[in-house]
Amino acid sequence: MSNDFQKTVIKFSNAFGPSGMEEEVQSIVKERFTIETDTIQNTFVFLNEKEGLPTLLLDAHADEVGFMVQSILENGRLSFLPIGGWDPSNIVSCPVKIKTKKGFVSGIVASIPPHFMREDQKGRKIDFDDLVIDVGTSYKEESIALGIEPGDFIVPDVQCDYIPSLQVFKGKAFDCRIGCAALFETLKILENKELPVNVIGLFSAQEEVGERGIECALQKIHPQLAICFEGCPSDDTFEAKDKIQSAMAKGVMLRAMDRSMITHPKWQRYALETAKKYDIPYQVAVRKGGGTNGGILHVHDIPTIVIGIPVRYAHASVGFCSEKDLEGAIELACQIALSLDRKALQALGVLPD
Repeated sequence: MSNDFQKTVIKFSNAFGPSGMEEEVQSIVKERFTIETDTIQNTFVFLNEKEGLPTLLLDAHADEVGFMVQSILENGRLSFLPIGGWDPSNIVSCPVKIKTKKGFVSGIVASIPPHFMREDQKGRKIDFDDLVIDVGTSYKEESIALGIEPGDFIVPDVQCDYIPSLQVFKGKAFDCRIGCAALFETLKILENKELPVNVIGLFSAQEEVGERGIECALQKIHPQLAICFEGCPSDDTFEAKDKIQSAMAKGVMLRAMDRSMITHPKWQRYALETAKKYDIPYQVAVRKGGGTNGGILHVHDIPTIVIGIPVRYAHASVGFCSEKDLEGAIELACQIALSLDRKALQALGVLPD
């Protein structure tokens, strides 16, 4: 992977973009491609628009999990609510940045120090009601003077870094900015190829709060097949060895099932056979939880596969992901797109025999 693309990954990770505030991700895409948008902040890139060809959708959601200011307390602290799925215990002492009308304000997620806890508070499960954000002020008026208002968006204040000796990225928002990076690079490769299908790249909004962006997008686009790139949770740090299915640096994840979708068997098999043909390392995951935009797509009669890039500590303030897994996801998506000839599409049921 080139230094330029490593910088692109870092740029995507560092972008401020909780659900509902995807504009910075949109701007990165706009630097390279002609885009179309909608009011929910979906970002569309159209390749190879030829009449009569089926359309393949390549999707990665642009939003990250974050927070929102709920109120400013008399002591200057901020009460806040989660945007997307968080475990409150993962964010205690996390540095955050708040986007205000005056610019960014730094803060820290704070809880009661153990020195001041009552006995009934010790060992109790932490909830968001137990947490505040401290921005260094002591009075409500001081926090207001910084430009902070209820409704301001918040994300972890983390800068992405690349570790060359390990070929690993460390940063925030890899669910699903690492998927955005994969989609971005895939579109760059495919834009100059002779394609057997039309391709739409979608950097979708608000996946983390109920797949709202993809629902909106399907009012505008009507693909026949879809691939969802996903920064999927890696299970190699806690799962029993013989149950690991999404290990970091062990290959892309092709998900057979989660709580939102049973993957289309023929489409999944096509992806598996393509990975084998081109010696792309892969892992098959069967999950009882989790979900992706595929959960929406497949019930709109759009067979969908998920190409996952394993992320250690997804939905936490910082995590790791592997450059090799990212490269595998890009190669697999490109090889699939380039090989979808009429015979393959007929076998998948997309074209009549």
